[in-house]
Amino acid sequence: MKTIYHPADSRGFADHGWLKAKHSFSFAEYYDPGRMHFGKLRVLNDDIVAPGKGFGTHPHNNMEIITIPLRGQLEHKDSMGNGSVITPGEVQVMSAGSGIMHSEFNPSNSEEVNLFQIWIFPETQDVDPRYDQREFDPGKYENNILRLVNNETNGDTIFIHQKAAVSLSRLQAGVELTYENNYDGNGTYVMLVNGKVSVGEQTLTHRDALGIWDTDSFAFKAAEDSQLLFIEVPMN
Repeated sequence: MKTIYHPADSRGFADHGWLKAKHSFSFAEYYDPGRMHFGKLRVLNDDIVAPGKGFGTHPHNNMEIITIPLRGQLEHKDSMGNGSVITPGEVQVMSAGSGIMHSEFNPSNSEEVNLFQIWIFPETQDVDPRYDQREFDPGKYENNILRLVNNETNGDTIFIHQKAAVSLSRLQAGVELTYENNYDGNGTYVMLVNGKVSVGEQTLTHRDALGIWDTDSFAFKAAEDSQLLFIEVPMN
């Protein structure tokens, strides 16, 4: 098993006033040649958007874009005619494919929105753009690993055009689980949303991350009540 440790304070940071963003990988004005991506995972942004502010209409193409709100609300509009508000417990997926325009806005006049946005390179270029949004029962990832997004069309997860998987887990202190790869040869980028967890000899605290590859599975144990995000991707 190989690993790479990214402590929370090693992330890039941008403060635009209305937007405070932490970048796990090079993004916009943050550039680190050693932090360009993890396999097919290109972006993991930890964004806080001020009330009444947001991202104006802008284009994307050939990227699988996954948004997970942690608190607050995010309003989405796109060139396919979709318009909705996503809240904690929901996950949004946009396959940009051959090209799409969209905007993201905090509709609240008093509460910030904090979200993770994940970009994964697709395995097929120029597919027809598509949008999906789904609510997941938080009880299903209590002391469990719940798959939210993957390459399957069974209806239990949201489909993306890549043999990748995004999962959440919420653990009580003392609980140990094992993550098993969805797809052979993949690696997994583990972000500790909150709490304290050990993965092998490595201890993770709030927003620390660990990239893991060259293994089919790995165990992790919570030292206190914790929440984890798993992003499993092809490594080449």
